Amino acid sequence: DEAYYIGPAPAASSYLDHNSILEAARRAGVDAIHPGYGFLSENAAFARSVAAAGFTWIGPPADAIEIMGDKIEARRAAEMARANPIPGTSDPLAGPHEVHEFADRHGLPVVIKAAGGGGGRGMRVIDRAADIDGAYESAAREAHAAFSNADLYMERFLLEPRHIEAQIGRDTFGNGAFYGERDCSTQRRNQKLIEEAPAIGLPVGVREVLAERALGIAEACDYHSVGTVEFLVDGEDVYFLEMNTRLQVEHPVTELVTGIDLVAEQLRIARGEAIEPGHRPIRGHAIEFRINAEDPFDNFRPTPGTITVYREPGGPGVRVDSGFEEQSTIPDAYDNLIAKLIVFGPDRGIAIARGKRSLAEFLIHGIPTTIPAHEAILEHPTFQSGAVHTQFVETTMTFDQPVADPFTADAGGAHRPHELRTFEVELDGRHHSVEVWVPDGARGSRKPPPMPTVGTISQNNDGSITAPMQGTIVEIEVEVGQRVEAGEVVCVLEAMKMENEIASPISGVVQRIEVSTSQSVPAGHLIAVVSPVSDESVGTED
Repeated sequence: DEAYYIGPAPAASSYLDHNSILEAARRAGVDAIHPGYGFLSENAAFARSVAAAGFTWIGPPADAIEIMGDKIEARRAAEMARANPIPGTSDPLAGPHEVHEFADRHGLPVVIKAAGGGGGRGMRVIDRAADIDGAYESAAREAHAAFSNADLYMERFLLEPRHIEAQIGRDTFGNGAFYGERDCSTQRRNQKLIEEAPAIGLPVGVREVLAERALGIAEACDYHSVGTVEFLVDGEDVYFLEMNTRLQVEHPVTELVTGIDLVAEQLRIARGEAIEPGHRPIRGHAIEFRINAEDPFDNFRPTPGTITVYREPGGPGVRVDSGFEEQSTIPDAYDNLIAKLIVFGPDRGIAIARGKRSLAEFLIHGIPTTIPAHEAILEHPTFQSGAVHTQFVETTMTFDQPVADPFTADAGGAHRPHELRTFEVELDGRHHSVEVWVPDGARGSRKPPPMPTVGTISQNNDGSITAPMQGTIVEIEVEVGQRVEAGEVVCVLEAMKMENEIASPISGVVQRIEVSTSQSVPAGHLIAVVSPVSDESVGTED
C-alpha cells in the first residue's frame, strides 16, 4: 500500500476535498478510484469529477447516486417503484413547524433524518412535542457537519422493527443479482453494532419481497454496481428505508456466506463485464462485531485516545479488518470504528460460540471499547433466540461498570478480582471446553432505563463541568446566573461526528462559563462551574 497526504482534519479539508483526492490519484498513477464506505462515496458531483478527470469510477453512475444518495429523492424513487417507503415526507423540511404539523396529524413518535446520508448522523427520534425544536436544530447541525448538507426529512417511527438490508448487484447489461440479506437490528444510537447474515426467522415470503423490491429499485434508477437496499420489517410488512450506493461496512458477512468477493464484483461491473444474474445460494452463518472507541458504561460515549495494547484474535472462522495497532491514536475528527471482528460457522450457534471466544481474546487497552457490550449482548436470551429489533439494546439491556477498570489498569498493578469462565476452543476441527481464571469483566442484564437518542453526559463532581473528550462546542444552553437542575443540559459537544449533551452534575446556579460556541476543547477542559444553592437561598414570590 501507498499513502498520500490529502489534507488535515476535519474531513472538509481532506476526505471531502475533491481536488485533493484527484491530485493524489494523479500522483499515484492510478486509473480508477474506489470511494470506500463513506465521505464522498455517495457524492454524485465527486463521481462526475472522477470521470471528467479521466479515471474510472468504481461505483454506480452519478445519476443513480444523485437519486439514491439523497434520501429524499430515494423516497420518491421508491414510491415510483412501488417499494413501499415508510410513511413520511418526500420533500426537505422547511423548519421544525412542519414536524409539529406532522405530529399533530399522525401522532408521536416521529424520526427526522439527514437527506444527505445515513449511518445515524443527523437522526433524531422525537417522543415529545416539547423536544421538536431542539431536536431539529441538533439534527441539522450534525447533518451539515457529516454531509455538508443540512436538509432533513421525516418519517413515522416504527417502535420495534427489524432492520434488514438486501445486498444486490447490477451490471450495465441489466443483469441483477441478489446476494442475500443481513440483519442489522442490533444497534445503539440508531447506529449498527452487530450485523449477521442471513437474517433468521423471517416470515415466509419476506426474503423474496426484499429481493424483488431491491432489484426493482436498482432497475428504476438504472443502477449498475454493488449496492445495499435497506428495509424495516415489522411482522410481515416490509418498508423501504434507504439505498446505500456504495459498499457497506458490514459487507464481509455476505462475502462469507456466499463465497463472493463483493469488491471484485464491483471491479468487474466497473470494467463493463457481466455478472451472473439471480439469487446466490447461502451457506453457514456470519456475524460482524463493530469494535468502536466508545464507552458502553457511559451510554456509548465516544472515547478518542491512544491504544496502548492491541492483540487481535485468530483461529478457524475468525477474520479481523482493522487500520490500527498499538500506539495508534483514535482521532476525534472521524468515525470511531477501530476494527471489524467477523466470525463464520456452519450454523448460527457455532458462529456465536466463535464470537464469544474471539471477543474474549481481543485485547485493546488505553481506551474503552464496545467489546464488553458485545460480550453481554451475545449472552442475552433475546439475541440468542434471534428475536432482536432496533430498540433491543436500548430497551432491554444495561451495562454494569466492571469492578476494576480493564482499560487503564497496569499489568501487575492493583489486584483485580478474578472468576472462573468457560471458553469453547476449536482445535483441528474438534471443539473443547476449557476453564480459565480471568479478570472480572462487564456483564449485561435485562431491564434498563431507556437510553437517550443523543448522548447525555453528567459528571459526578463538585459542580465543575469538564469536557469528557476532545471535541467542538456547538451550542451553549445556559448563561451565567441561571438556575439549573441536576441533569440539565449545559452545552453540546460534537466529537467523532456525533453530538453529546453535557449536563450539570448538581442543582445550582451557573457561576462561570469558560467556553464559547465553535471552540475546540481538549479532554478535561473546564466548560462551566455550577455552585450549589439551597432552596432557602432562592427567593420566592409572595
